[in-house]
Amino acid sequence: MNEYIYLDHAATTPLDPVVLGAMQPYFTDLFYNSSSSYGPAQANKSSLDAARELCASILNARPGEIIFTSGGSESDNLALKGVLAGWLKLGKAQERRHLITTPVEHHAVLYSARNLEEEGYNVTYLAVDATGRVDPAEVEEILALHPDTALISIMLANNEIGTIQPVAEIGRLARRYGVPFHSDAVQAAGLLPLDVEALCVDLLTLSAHKFYGPKGVGLLYLRRGTPFASQIQGGSQERNRRAGTENLPGIIGLAEALRLAYANLERNTYQLEALRDSLIAGVLERVPGAILTGARMGLRLPNHASFCFNAIFGETILLSLEERGILCSSGSACAAGSTEASHVLLALGLDEETARTAVRFTLGRDTTQAEIEYVLKVLPQVIDNFQV
Repeated sequence: MNEYIYLDHAATTPLDPVVLGAMQPYFTDLFYNSSSSYGPAQANKSSLDAARELCASILNARPGEIIFTSGGSESDNLALKGVLAGWLKLGKAQERRHLITTPVEHHAVLYSARNLEEEGYNVTYLAVDATGRVDPAEVEEILALHPDTALISIMLANNEIGTIQPVAEIGRLARRYGVPFHSDAVQAAGLLPLDVEALCVDLLTLSAHKFYGPKGVGLLYLRRGTPFASQIQGGSQERNRRAGTENLPGIIGLAEALRLAYANLERNTYQLEALRDSLIAGVLERVPGAILTGARMGLRLPNHASFCFNAIFGETILLSLEERGILCSSGSACAAGSTEASHVLLALGLDEETARTAVRFTLGRDTTQAEIEYVLKVLPQVIDNFQV
């Protein structure tokens, strides 16, 4: 039994036992390389194909539009760099030198964008409002000013503040202007619908460990006909778009975890929303000066509650909560331990001192009302202990 109350599901989720069971044979008896030509290997190839078909059906995509990767960071890098290299491959690199993104993206997108700037590409970082949302009207203005736009990359939901972006509306604009559109949906998987047609996206990033699957495996949805060039050369795996022996146990786990997440989506999100709302209301009521960061309920992930507190370093709060059996975070797990204020909170207009007080609670399938009540009992005590 876990001794902690775990409220950091945005960082990672525990592996579902059903998923582990589906993966297990491919670590042992069914260890064959699916690229080999003999019978047992070809049986594994059939399993790989079935996993691809399952993922595609959930996303409302074609199986050939699914590329399996090592996770969200690789998929984000592959999306940005692969599309821009694709324009080069088509002989249109000089006509497509502009990228649109936001200042609140995951570092996998932001650092890729900076890398592309170093290579001579121009990047527009859209403004966000106080909740972290972009204005589609600004996207259209930028598109009209930049007929050389090669790609738009805007996340579906933010990992630090839970805000959901108007992705479908932006996607419709992108199609009108003939610009490929990528969305990092890593944080949204298993919490929001992911129909790529309804979202109007050309590329979509997922990572299995965010929805009770294994770490080290993800996928990139790539709409047929989108400019693209492989960034990892070698074998012909993934239709020559991503070389390397497929991580078959991980892929099987990803597909099964995705199936389970979307088989029970409505029920799971309804339960999470009720717990989230209880937590948010309780913190704002019981902790003087607490600030809810990100969007209000209707435009927020169903499991996400993030706050800033009055002049108390977020890491200090986290350590005190851990001593009392509660695990949460101060923002992105990828930036844990950093002394810098969150780039997301700064983009919202918060000052550095306030941004350093951030604490994020992200709920999961097993979170209970009793656990939320315990947090609401302990957190005000922790805050009081540090008040001057």
